[in-house]
Amino acid sequence: MKNILVTGGAGFIGSNFVELLLKKEESIKLINIDKLTDAGTKDNIKDSLCDPRHVFLQGDILDKTFIKDVFYKYNIDTVVHFAAESHVDNSIKSPELSVLTNVVGTLNLLEASREYWEFNNFQNKRFHHISTDEVFGSLGYNDASFTEETRYDPRSPYSASKASSDHLVRAYFNTYGLPVSVSNCSNNFGPKQYHEKLIPLLIKNCLEGLPVPIYGDGSNIRDWLYVSDHCEAIYLILKKGLVGETYNIGGSCEVSNLDMAHMIFNKLDKLVPRANGLSYKDLLVFVDDRAGHDFRYSINGSKILRELNWKPTGNIDDYLDKTINFYIQKFNINKFENMHEEA
Repeated sequence: MKNILVTGGAGFIGSNFVELLLKKEESIKLINIDKLTDAGTKDNIKDSLCDPRHVFLQGDILDKTFIKDVFYKYNIDTVVHFAAESHVDNSIKSPELSVLTNVVGTLNLLEASREYWEFNNFQNKRFHHISTDEVFGSLGYNDASFTEETRYDPRSPYSASKASSDHLVRAYFNTYGLPVSVSNCSNNFGPKQYHEKLIPLLIKNCLEGLPVPIYGDGSNIRDWLYVSDHCEAIYLILKKGLVGETYNIGGSCEVSNLDMAHMIFNKLDKLVPRANGLSYKDLLVFVDDRAGHDFRYSINGSKILRELNWKPTGNIDDYLDKTINFYIQKFNINKFENMHEEA
């Protein structure tokens, strides 16, 4: 890695990866492109914007001319592709944006990589594509965890668009010899995540005294992966992972949505007690289940452990503490210290 392009590098996972990469690599030029939507903001990368190794460019991966210009101007040799429309609810309401960004945007990046790298037969190049466990569909309570060989069975426009982009990436490897790798991760959480996602939404609503919505009966199970662990795994794949291979990255931490909510309530009750003396759990409300809501995700991480010696390093309790403390600071806890009696 010398000149690395990170797409979506002002978003949640991307910004954490940018931070990690600048810590680990001294002699790189990191080109960070992001459209800067609600989920991607310069505030996520404010600590690295003044680093001379880091160049931020606001742009859209749907803009083919912009993408090609980036490759030629900065002599890109590595691509780490995070940029995506990732919210399932939004994809259900408006599928077109997910398909355009996740499929056509990925195609634009693949074409730019192929065109620019072909002149030296793809030597010392890598296109790494970040995907999701949602492409595999839904598991029952006792079903075996997803492996790299699990058949794709996407259940939402979002997961279908990510499945499509995965297939495109592998097709470019098989058809053109483009040096690719793919990783499918479980549900990420941690600092800088946009508050539309479950964990930051729970924390934000609690701190603001708002109802805390849980779909259905809250029994849906997710495998929770802390974002810094995920970034370390991606870095290891870039360094040691084999071209053409797929690696599943999981947190080995399956928790139901309802149990996750109660873990957060209990922690906030101790850290930021409500002014009315009640527990945050009293804010919990159950809402109509989401259409096509997958019941359970579970990652089998034996391949990445066996081949790259990677596994999660921490535990859910410590990681939740770090996450909650980040959002307490972000949402300015001072304004909640004298919170009025909530309804």
